[in-house]
Amino acid sequence: MILRMEGTDNNYYVQTLCMIFFPGSRFSENVQPSPDTPEIFVKLTKEENKCIAYTSMKLGAKFVEAYGEAEPTADIPDPARVEKIALGRAIFSAGKALLGYTNAWGILTGVRPAKVANEIIAGGADLNKTKRILRDEYFVNPKKAALAVSVAAAENRLVKKLPDGLCSVYISIPFCPSRCAYCSFVSAATQKMLALLDDYLARLFIDIENIFTLIRERGLRVATVYIGGGTPTVLDEKQLNALLSHVRRFVDPETLFEFTLEAGRPDTITAEKLRVAKENGISRISVNPQTLEAHVLRIIGRRHTVEDFFRAYEIAEHSGIRDVNIDLIAGLPGDNFHGFSATLDRILPMGASNLTVHTFTVKKAANILKEEENYYSITGGDVAKSVEYSQLRTKAYGYKPYYMYRQKNTVGNQENVGYAKEGHEGYYNVFMMEELHSIFAVGAGAVTKLVKRDAEGKRSISRIFTPKYPYEYLRDAEKISTGDGEKLSFAARVNAFFDTP
Repeated sequence: MILRMEGTDNNYYVQTLCMIFFPGSRFSENVQPSPDTPEIFVKLTKEENKCIAYTSMKLGAKFVEAYGEAEPTADIPDPARVEKIALGRAIFSAGKALLGYTNAWGILTGVRPAKVANEIIAGGADLNKTKRILRDEYFVNPKKAALAVSVAAAENRLVKKLPDGLCSVYISIPFCPSRCAYCSFVSAATQKMLALLDDYLARLFIDIENIFTLIRERGLRVATVYIGGGTPTVLDEKQLNALLSHVRRFVDPETLFEFTLEAGRPDTITAEKLRVAKENGISRISVNPQTLEAHVLRIIGRRHTVEDFFRAYEIAEHSGIRDVNIDLIAGLPGDNFHGFSATLDRILPMGASNLTVHTFTVKKAANILKEEENYYSITGGDVAKSVEYSQLRTKAYGYKPYYMYRQKNTVGNQENVGYAKEGHEGYYNVFMMEELHSIFAVGAGAVTKLVKRDAEGKRSISRIFTPKYPYEYLRDAEKISTGDGEKLSFAARVNAFFDTP
């Protein structure tokens, strides 16, 4: 894709909007034009408070132009937001004219659409007015607007009475029994890498102690602990017990809002592991089939069977662990509406307290792209029908959406939604999505997200990255990346962030 811009620094936002209409494209100003190369020009000008955006799009012999305007209002006073709205309207209109495609999320491109809804609500709009603003100002489909507002309202109910001074802890176990074809996470699946587990845990235990000591010194209270991966239940019973009991040295599970173990892969779940988890205070786990279509499981590289999932879920159901989540993915390679709806209709009667419906996202680092690159799709086939079906059917079974996020290159530009039975929502998911407080992370590939607010309530965020892969983590555990070239220890980086006005 050839993209040129004038008068705006919103490069990322403009690129993300363009990717909606040309998924999988790469940006360059030096590519030789061809009939298959989109050429896009975006220009922003300002007249007093009004922003005026112009967009032209060319694809082969077809050429379109469009304008978008916006100015501050009582509901949308922020000039930066106004500028984005003007740009979005122009690009949205041009893409629709060129390709005949209307994006259901309109000009919202961010990871957290409920955040925009929350900002509107915080400005004094009621829920119905917020839906109208999303529809009229951001061009969001009415069903998606209703979803964003429902999630925002659920998040507000969960967090409105929380005390100050909370934080969460994420512990990374980036190992899996095998690597899924669609996965882009840092996960080690070879026998050589799995042989690092004991050394990895020994290093991890040191960092867990350090992180909890630092949290205590900062006067913070741990609200949630989340052990993710990878697949943490790739650990055997002895290793799992050592990890969980080590965490319990520094925090009492009884004081936590929740203590989560991402079990994930059914082929790693045993009754003994879940007994160990329960005895160590775990209150939430996931058992994730992704699909109950056997041929789709083979395509995506999941080495478990449908029967393995039902066996694992039965173990989880009888483990005494309070909450069990099931993950499904709409739009998987080889799947269709019939397969997805059949899977969902078998899952819902099982009565899990939580259900997360993801949409297949094409990750550039995924193995599946090495074999086939034609997974990018502007409409996503029948994935929108699958996602809409999940929203209708979960409601019929008493589930309510409570958190949501979106990703680039998601098939059909759909979303990922977490559903829960009343009173069983996952706090960590909300804390992570809405950046409500600091999340301290340890282990390979873990990202600590520090959050603070000034006297006026303005939020500042800083991220600290640990070495990415297990062998790098073991070799370079003290080399914390701050993204800005600083050479500070983890504790020094944290303290500098919180102690600097």
